Amino acid sequence: MTLFTKAQHEQLIANCQTQIVNNDAGHPDIDFKPVVKLFTPDAQCTWLLTELGNDDIAYGLCDLGMGFPEIGFVCMRELRELRGPLGLPIERDEHFDADKTLSVYAAQAHEHGRIVT
Repeated sequence: MTLFTKAQHEQLIANCQTQIVNNDAGHPDIDFKPVVKLFTPDAQCTWLLTELGNDDIAYGLCDLGMGFPEIGFVCMRELRELRGPLGLPIERDEHFDADKTLSVYAAQAHEHGRIVT
């Protein structure tokens, strides 16, 4: 399974470019809805991603299953290479459809100690 559909990849790149233009104009960050949810099927790791740069670095809410989800950057090459304890690769949640912005997911994740979708 690919981590992004073509449409998701294009939206992640577009969000990144929009954010760059927005920040260069001196405006505060845009609070996008997550475009994709990734997870480890054999561990408790989850990523809700909103942006992807041309350098293969994504931005979003990252939960490594230790009770402290945080917003930040993640290297997609590392995610593609990552395997859980049973050797399973990261998967895309094909049924995920964001209904709120990243900051709302982050606030809920901090309340619960994990990403709640």
